[in-house]
Amino acid sequence: MHNLNKNATIIVADDHPLLLKGMIEALESKEYQVSGKAKTGLEALNLIIEQQPTIAILDIEMPILSGIEVIKKAKENHTLTKFILLTSYKEQRIIIQAEQLQIQGYLLKDEPFEELDHCLQQVLKGKTYFSKTFNEIFDEDINPQLKKFKLLTPSERTIIRLIAQGYTSGEISNQLTVSIRTVEKHRSNIIHKLDLVSNDTSLSFWAEKYKAFILGL
Repeated sequence: MHNLNKNATIIVADDHPLLLKGMIEALESKEYQVSGKAKTGLEALNLIIEQQPTIAILDIEMPILSGIEVIKKAKENHTLTKFILLTSYKEQRIIIQAEQLQIQGYLLKDEPFEELDHCLQQVLKGKTYFSKTFNEIFDEDINPQLKKFKLLTPSERTIIRLIAQGYTSGEISNQLTVSIRTVEKHRSNIIHKLDLVSNDTSLSFWAEKYKAFILGL
């Protein structure tokens, strides 16, 4: 048994009864203290607010509220609970959302229990743990884009951050007190530097996709 397991309380949420039962049994076999279980996102949220568990293990797709929605609402309630998301998806969009929410763990559902055990131990030590698969996606797909962003000039970065926040060229022009022509010239340069397709939507799509990161840099 891990010494860290004794005082930590865990709630588990998954809408598949067999998976939920199997996970709870595996956790209890390692002497983790499972203090609650939920089959919907709303049940999970209520348990988190009521119990304030040390960790909540959430399926990303659940009825009523998704795992991501549960985390957002729990954080709005200022919970100190740490979160581990379980998912079948390897999409950039989901990884970016997870990073944006600053969750502590992110695992694929088809990984062995040992991986969840290892993740829990890291989270209980105050660390974060993402599956190797997600780290690879981050390194191979997301990081190269962020490196390109960092090579933009300060003015270009300001403009792309405003685009990420939904501002139009006209609004950016007013905000920065420069001409629309100057804004459009910057947009053109940014599109070139990011190797994007030169059309009206490519830059807005890129800015929205990587919004969580570029607004934090």
